[in-house]
Amino acid sequence: MNDSLNFRLTNHETLKLAGKVGDSVSLAEANWDLADFYKRETLADSAYYHYLAAQKIYSALGKTNESSTMFNNMAIAQSSVKDHTGSEINTINAIELLKPLNNYQQLFNSYTNLGAISVELKEYDRAIDYYNIALDYQNKLAGDHTLESATMSNIGYVYLDKGDYVKAISYFKTVLGEHGLRHRNPKLYALTLNNFAFSKFKSGENKNVESEFLEALKVRDSLQDVTGLSLTHHDLAEYYLSQSDTTLATNQAKKALGYAEIADNNERILKTLQLLSKIDSKNSSTYNQRYITLSDSLQEEERQIRNKFARIRFETDEYIAENEILESETQLWAGIAFAVFLLGASAIVIYDQRSKNQKLRFQQEQQAANQEIFNLMLGQKQKEEEGKKSEQKRISEELHDGVLGSMMGARMVLTGLNKKNDSEAEIQRMKAIDVLQNVEKEVREISHALSHAAYEKMHNFILSLQDLLKTVGNTANIHCSLVYDKEWEWDSLNGEIKINTYRMVQESLQNSVKHAQCKNVTVTFVNKENTLLVTIADDGKGFRKTSRKRGIGMRNIASRIEKLNGEYHIESSPGNGTTVTLEIPVSYSDHPVHQTTKGLQPFEET
Repeated sequence: MNDSLNFRLTNHETLKLAGKVGDSVSLAEANWDLADFYKRETLADSAYYHYLAAQKIYSALGKTNESSTMFNNMAIAQSSVKDHTGSEINTINAIELLKPLNNYQQLFNSYTNLGAISVELKEYDRAIDYYNIALDYQNKLAGDHTLESATMSNIGYVYLDKGDYVKAISYFKTVLGEHGLRHRNPKLYALTLNNFAFSKFKSGENKNVESEFLEALKVRDSLQDVTGLSLTHHDLAEYYLSQSDTTLATNQAKKALGYAEIADNNERILKTLQLLSKIDSKNSSTYNQRYITLSDSLQEEERQIRNKFARIRFETDEYIAENEILESETQLWAGIAFAVFLLGASAIVIYDQRSKNQKLRFQQEQQAANQEIFNLMLGQKQKEEEGKKSEQKRISEELHDGVLGSMMGARMVLTGLNKKNDSEAEIQRMKAIDVLQNVEKEVREISHALSHAAYEKMHNFILSLQDLLKTVGNTANIHCSLVYDKEWEWDSLNGEIKINTYRMVQESLQNSVKHAQCKNVTVTFVNKENTLLVTIADDGKGFRKTSRKRGIGMRNIASRIEKLNGEYHIESSPGNGTTVTLEIPVSYSDHPVHQTTKGLQPFEET
């Protein structure tokens, strides 16, 4: 009744109910009906989807005949969008199912489709072989031989497309010579007559060609065969063009284009646009542009539909495979779940044990590192004490040998002159006074030297950092700078802070050397509002923070900074280097001398 709306509503309800009650046969038939509807609406991908759904159900039910029919229908849908390879595969699938059944009608249809595919692929010899096999199966069918005439006409078209017009004419003559063909099958008659006339025209024989074309037009017009009318008008246009009658040729070509557009036959539209561009030179560029635009859009659309076919096959096969796996392995799920549970539990235990072992190794390494730092600081302290003792010995020697000797000499002179008042004694007293003045001067110099040494601070912590930067700089051949407040009592910091800070700086330097490919590294120490701010900045290649995983080095820094109740930040981007900032609350090992953060002094080591 051509009531598309009610068909879709009823079909949808059928699919839903059949699925609910598990009626596979009705479900397959409803999909078949819906596929035929989409085929009529020229929605090849939707038709293919529902033919495939029906085929899978029929295959599962063991209905081989219906399954093969669906394969043939899928092949026709694929052929309509030039998916020739896929169409050929599904046709062969149908043939494999049909041969044991001796279903001659379906086998005829399958080989006829293979012949049509071969023509599209310009494989003419194979096409003729397939059509001859189709004829063999048709001869096994009882009754009407209309199919034989159609196949003979198809073989004639193969020779026409191949350019062998003599053989094409002989086949078309045979078909047209059948008694009563025009009344029994007027559509086949008109098609064969049109191709017969076109073959004669192409072979150079123009006798009765025009009248035969007009006869084919008349029959097709009576049948309202819009696609056929488009073909005949197109062929007439070519004929009139060969006769140099461009007016009639243009008129026929425009009619062909109009009918092709009504029939929505894109292939015929393209061929007619090509012909019009040859006939109508004034509008040639317009027709060529329309041709290019339509051709490109059709190729893209056909490509997309072919991709849909592949995706539909894949998704359907995947869905069926999943269902089969679920059905066949239902009894194994409990065992699999238990095995997975055991495996997961074992993995958790192993991971936990490995984490504990790793943590223990880290603590041992950290303890050894801390011991190394303490040894280094003790060594520096020992060197400082040795320096102090050496300085004390030097001052003692100067006081004993210089100051004390001079004072004893002056005392003895003055003692001897106590009872003398002559001019010679006066001269000797003046000399003794000069000696005492020299002693006074020497004592003042020693005092000044001691005072300067008292204010000159020896920073063991800073010295350790300087040694670290010097070692890294020399090893990696990079320029290292240490900037710090020279007036600050760095050694008064809590030992835990010094040790962990040293290690965090060391780890950051190692990261700069290993990953940054830098030339310069600057380490800055600032004590600001009872917060120790440490920055390690390099001029390396940097990185995207979101794409970088935390290695063990960064985890160690996070662990150490957490112990000190501090925070750390990393700023980096590709090409802009990397800056690591440590913020550590300050605590002291004894009573420090608080200074303001001023006069930062750089230490540089290359």
